[in-house]
Amino acid sequence: MRRKSKPVAPLPQRRGVDPVHLRLPVEGPWPTVRAYLAERLPTVAPERIDALLHGREIVGQGGPIGPDEPFRPGAHLWLYRELPDEVPVPFEVAVVHRDEHLVVVDKPHFLATTPRGRHVVETALSRLRHSLGLPALSPAHRLDRLTAGLAMFVVRPEERGAYQTLFRDRLVRKEYRAIAPYDPALALPRTVRSHIVKERGVIAARELDAPPNSESRIELVEHRDGLGHYRLLPLSGRTHQLRLHMSGLGLPILGDPVYPVLLPEAAADDFRRPLQLLASTVEFTDPLTGRPRRFESRRTLAAWSDPAAWARPEGWPEGREHPATVPDAP
Repeated sequence: MRRKSKPVAPLPQRRGVDPVHLRLPVEGPWPTVRAYLAERLPTVAPERIDALLHGREIVGQGGPIGPDEPFRPGAHLWLYRELPDEVPVPFEVAVVHRDEHLVVVDKPHFLATTPRGRHVVETALSRLRHSLGLPALSPAHRLDRLTAGLAMFVVRPEERGAYQTLFRDRLVRKEYRAIAPYDPALALPRTVRSHIVKERGVIAARELDAPPNSESRIELVEHRDGLGHYRLLPLSGRTHQLRLHMSGLGLPILGDPVYPVLLPEAAADDFRRPLQLLASTVEFTDPLTGRPRRFESRRTLAAWSDPAAWARPEGWPEGREHPATVPDAP
């Protein structure tokens, strides 16, 4: 049976964030919508539910509803979520390419790709929807919050599947750059394969003694002063794959707050010490036009472009824009 699409939300986005959509059960004992919400949304205080209803901030297909709205089986409701307190990410998202199908951006470090957990407004998707006036914009893939570089978004919802399939079927050639210690005894290039698992709610991924489900090509581009500039080519897309594989080789990426040792949570938001990992290139054949596509990041990695500043004990000066957040001039 074909799944029915949900109706269009009667509430606009706020700061690029969709309203929450709820559909009431097709049957139930609740006399009012308030009774249903109080029972089924235990994490929302009853006072908050009452305030929303009295303020007519919960909207059905016929308009705002009040405190005594009867329970109507299968009815659709919308409301704005309470947004978490977020630390503003003081770096801009640079648009690399925009057409009727795709928006490709150069994402800064520390900015999540899509809303998740405690990052909702401070995400690339929310910012782009708001700044570009594209409320239906959706991600073609996800780039880790601490990683800078290229991220792709799809303009039309009906075309999202075509671009997501490229990533699923490994038809996108992705290249990353990283700065990490240099080990003259380590033979490179090499291909690393392992079985990676990432458990929900656990920050660090793990490698198990099992058949490989991840593969990365590690190449040394150049080295100086005990540091290496590496080209990383992931042939699969596991969470934290490159960070885990580099750490496993004894080459943890500079600025990594998770591998090889999980640091206090504050380290993950220390804007002076960004993870020195950059999604530098994406290349693929466009599934809609058949044309070859290639996009390159203009960002740099601070530990390589300005090693003296990076090496300061206090990190990068807070009053100065970090070079890893500012694209080089074209």
